[in-house]
Amino acid sequence: MTTTLKKPLYTAEASVKGGRDGHGSSSDGVLDLDIRPPAELGGAGGGTNPEQLFALGYAACFQSAMGVVGRRLGVDTSDSTVTAKVTLGTIAGGAFGLAVELDAVIPGAERRQAEKVVKEAHKVCPYSNATRGNIDVVLAVQ
Repeated sequence: MTTTLKKPLYTAEASVKGGRDGHGSSSDGVLDLDIRPPAELGGAGGGTNPEQLFALGYAACFQSAMGVVGRRLGVDTSDSTVTAKVTLGTIAGGAFGLAVELDAVIPGAERRQAEKVVKEAHKVCPYSNATRGNIDVVLAVQ
């Protein structure tokens, strides 16, 4: 099922030249970085890669979604952290795909509360909504 925006709120813009071994920048100039394949993929390293950028974006977005849900449920998520692990691998037909693990920590919350916040945040987070049904996303509460 395709998600259709009812009301666009913000559009990010970034350009890359050279792909996985190139340079990228955002239209506002805040991001301006080298992109390099990691050593694990035969590259030299020395820069970031698309999987790291996706992990950072997903973790930030998911942690914010936990804040929204936490406020609704009366759970303090202000000291929470989310670690996203994004794995690149092969899929059928010789193509490539991604898998994600999201590890959430909500200090001071009872385990049941933390699990509820994470489960509900997965329904709210735009990254979760974009990936749902497309890639494996595993949720873990520490």
